[in-house]
Amino acid sequence: MTPSPSPGSVPPAVPDDPATRTEPVDTVDSLVLHATDNGVSWLTLNRPDAMNAVTWDQRERLIGRLADASADPDIRAVVLTATGKGFCAGADLRGAPQAGERVAGDVARMIRGGAQRLITAVLDCEKPVIAAVNGTAAGLGAHLALACDLVLAAESARFIEVFVRRGLVPDGGGAYLLPRLIGPQRAKELLFFGDALPAVEAERLGLVNRVVPDGELAKTAREWAERLAAGPTRALALTKQLVNASLDTDRSAAFAAEATAQEINMTTADAQEGVASFVARRRPAFRGR
Repeated sequence: MTPSPSPGSVPPAVPDDPATRTEPVDTVDSLVLHATDNGVSWLTLNRPDAMNAVTWDQRERLIGRLADASADPDIRAVVLTATGKGFCAGADLRGAPQAGERVAGDVARMIRGGAQRLITAVLDCEKPVIAAVNGTAAGLGAHLALACDLVLAAESARFIEVFVRRGLVPDGGGAYLLPRLIGPQRAKELLFFGDALPAVEAERLGLVNRVVPDGELAKTAREWAERLAAGPTRALALTKQLVNASLDTDRSAAFAAEATAQEINMTTADAQEGVASFVARRRPAFRGR
């Protein structure tokens, strides 16, 4: 069992220490720390000097880790966090594969294959994903947090839709996520002005589930993640799918999807355990199966 890293601080297990590592180490492994503990996969961005701006290879590693979490029955929840004072300052395109002369369509293709793939990986992960936002989340970094199923934020955290400051259109699903979370008018205010939004205000608007003191972020994230990891994993996955799809469909389709999800879920061992525990008047013991 590997101890989880604490948001906002250097993790206890040094990535290149052979006495503590459990998998091969390379540059990306030191920049995206991975630990598992009590059924929880901890993914920690570790470029504190760059405010954890995501490079091309970090993005690919995150996407891979989220896919691994979906496929691994022993992983039942995911926490996404970072070291240092920043959660994620957005995308850092340095180090991306070199391309030739840009032609029409290249930018759209880059966005689809890059920022949008990362956000989709979070939204489609079959396990609950908690963002533990330890500091500034800007641009793609803000969208990375907001794509998570639950968002915890340290008091010092800020969310910034920085694109307008650079004359850019938001990417990474920002114009999709924000209106669904806080409505179109509030979303436009954030996207049009690009003002820094303190964590407490983000909580008031509904972008954040809970704001906690900086020193309690890791503890709270662990508590929430372990509660999720002890739950009925497949039921949570199906519930996530239903909620995520609900705002993009009509009532008839939503009800049909709900009925299908119920049919699928009732074949799981956890659903059968839930019914049996109710009849026996005892606490259920879910195994994520």
